[in-house]
Amino acid sequence: MQNFTTNAINLKSYNLSETDKIVVMYSKDKGIIKGVAKGAKKTTSKLGGRMDMLIANRLLLHQGKSLNTICQAQALNTFKNTRSDMDKLFYSIYCSEIVNSFGVENDPNSEEIYELFYKTLDSISKAENKVSLMLSVIKFQLKMMHIAGYSLELETCACCGGSLDKENIYFSAQNGGTVCKECRNHSLRTVKLHYKIRDFLNTLLQLDFDAKSRYDELATQKICDLCFGLLSQYVQQFSPKKIKSGQILEITR
Repeated sequence: MQNFTTNAINLKSYNLSETDKIVVMYSKDKGIIKGVAKGAKKTTSKLGGRMDMLIANRLLLHQGKSLNTICQAQALNTFKNTRSDMDKLFYSIYCSEIVNSFGVENDPNSEEIYELFYKTLDSISKAENKVSLMLSVIKFQLKMMHIAGYSLELETCACCGGSLDKENIYFSAQNGGTVCKECRNHSLRTVKLHYKIRDFLNTLLQLDFDAKSRYDELATQKICDLCFGLLSQYVQQFSPKKIKSGQILEITR
């Protein structure tokens, strides 16, 4: 048994005893990890608030046979603006559920997912309006699914591989992206997609998370709501676990 250090973001926690709790985290080096935070529920605990959900920490852990023990935690980012804004909080929770669903222990993509997750939470926390917030979430949805191996097909028909008539583009979560008019007849729950929305999504998918495009200026609340809804269906279609917060956001939007 040995100690190790890593950066990790808290996803959720649950009680182990009257004073201890188990924290589930996504780490930069090892993907999903779990750690016992001894005494974290005590008011005098040095871990205390650092074990709250949606906090990024630099951790020192003692590796155990089944569970690690959290020895030290230094907060890297508390994403403080998120906690006083219900929209920011719910969308951050939504992103954390996706990471918890698609992430695995000893994840080979751990560094890429951690960096995307961290940037997304930071961007949400700093968002000055709802459109800016949702653009961050839409980018996260697109890029997280790409890393997980479920990248959206947005350039050709996801069913037949044929080219798309820009006047007849449809979105199918079941089939993994855009479908043509003919294949649409054999698909369930398709939505007609304006070619400009397709181009918008494709641009966000191709660009780095931090990159800016003309769509950052052109995006509206209506466009973001539409894109988030489509991608939320797509995420749920392939998610190993139920994304509960996604359903709540669909109802409240």
